Amino acid sequence: MAMLLRKVWGSVLARAAAPGADPPPGSPRARRAQAQRVEQYQYHGSLSLGALDAVPTDVLAQILRLLGPLDAARSSAVCRAWRVLASDNGLWAFFLRLGPEPWDLVVFAETHLAAGPASHPWLYYDSSPQLSFKQIYGLRAVVPGTLIVDGGSGYCKYGWSKYAAPSGRCATFLEFGNIEAPMYARLRHFFSTIYTRMQIKHSTQPVIVVLPLCHSDGLNTESARASRKQYKETLYSVLFDMNVPAVCAVDQAVLSLYASKRISGIVVHIGFNTTSVVPIFQGRVMYEIGVETVGQGALKLTGFLKELMQRRNISCESLYTVRTIKENEAYLWLLTLPLFLSHVKKLCYVAADYEAELRKDTQASYAVDGEGWFTLSEERFKTPEILFQPHMGGMRAMGLHKAVALCMDHCYTSGTVGDDSWYKTIVLAGGSSCLPGLPERLEKELHQLLPPYMSEGIRVLPPSFGTDSAWFGAKMISNVSTFTEAWCVKKKQFRQKTRRNGPLFMNSW
Repeated sequence: MAMLLRKVWGSVLARAAAPGADPPPGSPRARRAQAQRVEQYQYHGSLSLGALDAVPTDVLAQILRLLGPLDAARSSAVCRAWRVLASDNGLWAFFLRLGPEPWDLVVFAETHLAAGPASHPWLYYDSSPQLSFKQIYGLRAVVPGTLIVDGGSGYCKYGWSKYAAPSGRCATFLEFGNIEAPMYARLRHFFSTIYTRMQIKHSTQPVIVVLPLCHSDGLNTESARASRKQYKETLYSVLFDMNVPAVCAVDQAVLSLYASKRISGIVVHIGFNTTSVVPIFQGRVMYEIGVETVGQGALKLTGFLKELMQRRNISCESLYTVRTIKENEAYLWLLTLPLFLSHVKKLCYVAADYEAELRKDTQASYAVDGEGWFTLSEERFKTPEILFQPHMGGMRAMGLHKAVALCMDHCYTSGTVGDDSWYKTIVLAGGSSCLPGLPERLEKELHQLLPPYMSEGIRVLPPSFGTDSAWFGAKMISNVSTFTEAWCVKKKQFRQKTRRNGPLFMNSW
């Protein structure tokens, strides 16, 4: 057992404390913590399991895996060493590592998200800076399965929080019902459809709703703030009227940031109709700094690709087919080899140097079921180039790099309390942000556009989970040990709050 503790638990204990919770190196608190770890390590090494000491380390590890955490804890009656092991933080960290969630996401969630959303101080849940993995394991084990509905700006992703990916996709709620119908009726129709497709009762599980970014979200006017508030209250009202037990509603950009293991930064969300540049500090959208909105999104990219294909007499009537060509992989034929020898890459991509790319041979082909092969060349990188040069697509708009630079300048001059480099982490989100080369190109353009004191240290991160980053951010929240207490609004809480704040007018919105 001594070998097991030294090789397994010793390494786990050394990493058991969450990043950010450790005291500053060299401080008295850090020296005391180190001394306690050494003492604990030496104490564990001196304990004996009697005859089990002869069992190889890897066999003991397999025994613990088969026993599971609860039975391992019950086995504390075997001897004193087992009792110490069952109460050790490292044992429970070990079992969390064996779980379905990546360990780094578990630590990030429990360190930074357990306190609940910063935008809801009335739901604040205090958590200790020192993680107790035994407590966390027990609480995460009983966190209820949650329905996640990512409204999206183009289409909706929905599914269970315990699953590895969304279960299904459909049109976003804006497409449900008559556009002239009140928002309450459209939302009710939308959620009723989701519950029917998932084949679950409204009253069984909590629901997390990912709030899509809207064009008015960039405004900090009184009417825009009132509109956002009324939308959220309408959402809560619809779901509680459907007898949903608890609701959590979080902004899409914030969840995409969480999925990248960050709580502060700038999220560049390339949505269906528009692209939004959203500054987020400590989990809160900084509307007072300003959300930049560029009037082009995935739909414009798809339309521009179709236009480029028509210029070369490549016929393709369906925008869905064009989108499929834009977003999927292509076969790049190697002219010096037989035709069957090919390699696969994304069809559309962002050029690091647009002018240099024009001088290259970039031909590639893609097969669409039922419609045959499509061969593109310059269209592959010209399509996303309108993000940086909108005039190519006939638009009078600001380039993506200029919108991000403007947002960063506002962040720099805002005087936000804290590390002034928080805005230098830029996280991409949205389906079209998955185009290869986009992070590198945006970072390059920002370095050229911004002064050194602002550009130094810039990092542009691709979407952590592709098109489903916001969904996975919601999944992280839904599995956090304090989810029910810290993140959910209960029906009784909502009714009490709305009674204090006056009547709602959601039926006329």
